[in-house]
Amino acid sequence: MTPVQIVLSIIYFILALVLIAIVMLQSGKSAGLSGAIAGGADTFLSKNKAKTADAKLARVTKWVAIGFMVLTLVIGIVFA
Repeated sequence: MTPVQIVLSIIYFILALVLIAIVMLQSGKSAGLSGAIAGGADTFLSKNKAKTADAKLARVTKWVAIGFMVLTLVIGIVFA
């Protein structure tokens, strides 16, 4: 393996771990339903903070996934 291939492989591995971690940090779609049934213990401000955090995580997930796909194509070209 060339040094370029080793560096790309390391970056690819780190990016995969980051993508897994970001996806695992996101709340599930069913979390809102259980909160509605529980009786609304959250205040309006905490709900807005949660939506903001979820929105940020979704945005970061999108960009990391795009980077992961682009790096997959680059590795496919370099290793071929």
